Amino acid sequence: MITTTGLTKVYQSRDREVSALDGVDLHVREGEIYGVIGQSGAGKSSLIRCVNLLERPTSGTVTVAGQDLTALAGRGRRASKELRAARTRIGMVFQHFNLLSSRTVLDNVELPLEILGVSGPERTRKAKELLDLVGLAEKAKSYPGQLSGGQKQRVGIARALAGDPKVLLSDEATSALDPETTRSILQLLRDLNQQLGLTILLITHEMDVVKTICDSAALMQRGRIVESGTVGGLLATPGSELASELFPVGGTASGPDRTVVDVTFHGEAASQPVISQLSRTYNIDISILGAAMDTVGGKQIGRMRIELPGRFEENVVPIGFLREQGLQAEVVEDEKGPRDPKASAATAQSAGTPAATTVPEQTPAAITKEVVK
Repeated sequence: MITTTGLTKVYQSRDREVSALDGVDLHVREGEIYGVIGQSGAGKSSLIRCVNLLERPTSGTVTVAGQDLTALAGRGRRASKELRAARTRIGMVFQHFNLLSSRTVLDNVELPLEILGVSGPERTRKAKELLDLVGLAEKAKSYPGQLSGGQKQRVGIARALAGDPKVLLSDEATSALDPETTRSILQLLRDLNQQLGLTILLITHEMDVVKTICDSAALMQRGRIVESGTVGGLLATPGSELASELFPVGGTASGPDRTVVDVTFHGEAASQPVISQLSRTYNIDISILGAAMDTVGGKQIGRMRIELPGRFEENVVPIGFLREQGLQAEVVEDEKGPRDPKASAATAQSAGTPAATTVPEQTPAAITKEVVK
């Protein structure tokens, strides 16, 4: 539904150039909620504003619903007629609401319909319908100054839906809201996604937003996308920086003869007592150094850092047991370097991250045979 290819954006700042986007390739599938996360200055807002060409890309292409918007831009500073028509199918929700204080709630929602030339009775009917959809039918005659932050954002969402868009862009829509209101707005976006079949691209710096609502996500750093994929897929990727940010765990080995392992739970394995089974099966004491569990997309997902007695060589079979149960297990290195050189090399090649090593995909039985040999 949304595709960017080789997208760059360079701003002129006095006598120098500032690169906000550096070859961004993004693909958002139809009907999904896709989150782009990163620190301030990573290029997130520039990206979302380039998607509807509020900012003209320096180079690259933007395609929405099969239509190349960059080809419609024209050469002048004003948007072409074709681009303006394409934008009506792309709604946008802003961080600071951008409501007109002199207009009632109903009038604010009617505004885009008025610009599109919709007749008075029809745009009023449509605006009331949208206010009912976002749960604010009783606030139609109120003014923005009489609303809470969450209510203002609901008006902003209703206004963004006025043109019956296929795509909804959200630029930090919840960052100015308290946690409870944030949850209600995210639930509203999820409901709209399911009821209207909306494809939603949202920009955020809040990991909880990604965990709560997103089907897929991308991590931006210095104008580039450094990781992307489904949330579940990222969690199952060894060395994923985004997975570590979504479910942070900490803790260090209590002694030199200990093995620390990061275990990722997802799917059916998340509801199984795997750690207790491991302890009973191999008669070992397991220390839990840290854990982070949550529900993502209706499924329980999480990460746990555990400590096993003995060095890596003594724990190859127990770690293989974890993998056999469908879990992702990464051996955490100590300051002296990796305990498993082969796993370290594999992780470095796949993730470019020296923080963890991945145990080779072997079952306990196969590993036992190798040890005996």
